[in-house]
Amino acid sequence: MEREFLHGVGTARRILPQYASVFRTAEGNTTFYGLPSAETVARWAMEAPEDFRFCFKFPRAISHEQQLDGGAEAETRRFFERLAPLAGRCGPFFLQLHESFSANRLETLRTFLEKLPNDFTYAVEVRHRDFFDGAEKEQALDRVLGEACVDRVNFDPRGLFATQATDDFTRDAVRKKPRVPVRFTAIGARPFVRFVGDPEIEKNATIFEEWAAILARWIKEGRTPYFFVHHPDDGLAPAMARSLHRRVYARDPAVREPPIWPSENDRSSAAQLDLF
Repeated sequence: MEREFLHGVGTARRILPQYASVFRTAEGNTTFYGLPSAETVARWAMEAPEDFRFCFKFPRAISHEQQLDGGAEAETRRFFERLAPLAGRCGPFFLQLHESFSANRLETLRTFLEKLPNDFTYAVEVRHRDFFDGAEKEQALDRVLGEACVDRVNFDPRGLFATQATDDFTRDAVRKKPRVPVRFTAIGARPFVRFVGDPEIEKNATIFEEWAAILARWIKEGRTPYFFVHHPDDGLAPAMARSLHRRVYARDPAVREPPIWPSENDRSSAAQLDLF
């Protein structure tokens, strides 16, 4: 149960080790926009601990431009080849489908998933309204994912959309994030959640209590949830992640309590650095 961290404090050469001293996984959004250099992948492999897990996002060339057709197979092969040095430290790769990808293309998704390497695990995020009908089309999606042993990404923007946007970070997030119904779906062993919260951390308390109960149940069922916390200003996300983590810890003391983020109180250079 971790969070995405895009901006931090320190130097670009130090941020991954610093991050990994607190969190056990990271959501790698950068691969959505393009493949990292071989040198960057090698540095990540050197700096990350053996038990750290990278959750990389499929490139948009595959999910949005090709929409799993056309040149998607070649692009997918290049994607995994570039990340090969991190093969032993990858959590679920996640595929975010374009909002136009509807239920009538489920066979395309099934075929794509069948061709993915068996060495890794995966999760799929859908945005088309077909997949939130609570009936036949949504059930068909969950069957396709279950048959492929692929988890569904549960995207929860409720905290974000409940706020009154008063700063540029929040207004930008409200404009960009999809308004989809929240789901609490655990298909396989690694339930996957992406949460975008209210910028005032304490205002997420009710939603966090709900998620804490669900996460504690999943853990007791023997599952390993991947929970990524987003904040409109991601420099504040570590504190929000711990707010949720403490609630899970209160329900299940076997969940470790995370240490303090090393430079959390120094916000002066937060926007300058990238983990990925």
